[in-house]
Amino acid sequence: MPRLHYSLLFAFLLLFPASAIAQIIPDSTLGAESSRLVPDTINNLPSDRISGGATRGSNLFHSFRSFNGIANIFTRVTGGQPSNILGTLGVLGNANLFLINPKGIVFGPNARLDLRGSFVASTADSIVFNNGFEFSTNTGQTSSWSEI
Repeated sequence: MPRLHYSLLFAFLLLFPASAIAQIIPDSTLGAESSRLVPDTINNLPSDRISGGATRGSNLFHSFRSFNGIANIFTRVTGGQPSNILGTLGVLGNANLFLINPKGIVFGPNARLDLRGSFVASTADSIVFNNGFEFSTNTGQTSSWSEI
């Protein structure tokens, strides 16, 4: 599969938020289904994983009091199914959004982007950064991470 190569300085959302770069504070507006930050270690880095949220049908809702300092959002799909974007896909703020799904990305007739940053969608199976780190849809893969 083709690989998407980017040489970027970035703050990584969802899988690699760093407290020095980003401030993510959940609120309690979703009650028992509120979003939670769970301390985790991902690719040998101390990280916060966003969990919880309210599921309604095929929609997942998260709510945050503060979500700052993010320059780029990197999203991968690991489940083996195409992504069907049927409504609005957006980002609050100016962050760039990158979406990779090697099984495909389909934009339906009512799909709409709502963002001020850039958007890149690709059927690549990974993104390789200039320091050699590979963010892959193959979750069994191990990678080493070093500061950029």
